[in-house]
Amino acid sequence: MFSSNRGSVYDGLYRMNLDGRELTVLAQGDANFFAGPWSPGGQKIVFTGFGLTHSYVGVMNVDGSGQTDLTQQPDSDEGFPAWSPDGQRIAFTSRRDGNNEIYLMGADGADPTRLTNAPGDDFAPAWSPDGQQIAFVSDHNKEAGIYSLYLMSVDGANIQRLADIEGSVYSPSWSPEGGQIAFRMDRDGSSDIYVINADGSGLYNLTNNQGANWSPSWSPDALQIVFQTNRDGDWEIYMVDKDGSNPRNLTQNPADDQYPHLRP
Repeated sequence: MFSSNRGSVYDGLYRMNLDGRELTVLAQGDANFFAGPWSPGGQKIVFTGFGLTHSYVGVMNVDGSGQTDLTQQPDSDEGFPAWSPDGQRIAFTSRRDGNNEIYLMGADGADPTRLTNAPGDDFAPAWSPDGQQIAFVSDHNKEAGIYSLYLMSVDGANIQRLADIEGSVYSPSWSPEGGQIAFRMDRDGSSDIYVINADGSGLYNLTNNQGANWSPSWSPDALQIVFQTNRDGDWEIYMVDKDGSNPRNLTQNPADDQYPHLRP
């Protein structure tokens, strides 16, 4: 699953096999669809959609049918959805209170509950595989717009910064076995994919300044990571082994292909 503007001036949602075959358009129109992760059972897909005046968290079936706005906030921007491991809840980012905060809601959009409450920006939640913690990024206690990686309990308690990293962090992705977190970090003029242990140790650079590298997502077996990179001149989807070896281009298209997620 990924987003691409290969068929329009706007990003649509696409599905394909890892060998590039059976490319299917799931959603396309006069606005952008940004891909989110598959549900744990692989039967639903969440996404961030853009209307004329706002963004929203939506869900659809794997064939693109049943597109539904889950957040129903026409005066707010909502995005960055992430499924709970049991598929019953979705964490997401909302600006309905004036700044970016992390919320939880049911998989049907019911009972939205605010988890964070800080004057800065808290966004991009990612569930731990055991369902006990949520990783997210925040500029809490830092210069505005300089984001660190944080962990909290799923009820919003026990917020702690994972590591004092010199850079600005985005798009965390928890490994399926729970031992590591991949994320994008902007530092010294470069954007690279990094991996860190869930206890804050063992930080390493996966992509090493080969173009700009964004939006990491783990393979179900935790051995590989997909991400988007512009190292070939446009945004392409790459897959790499988790030690940084064996990078390969999955999309090979002159359009911009972004926000990859592998089906469970």
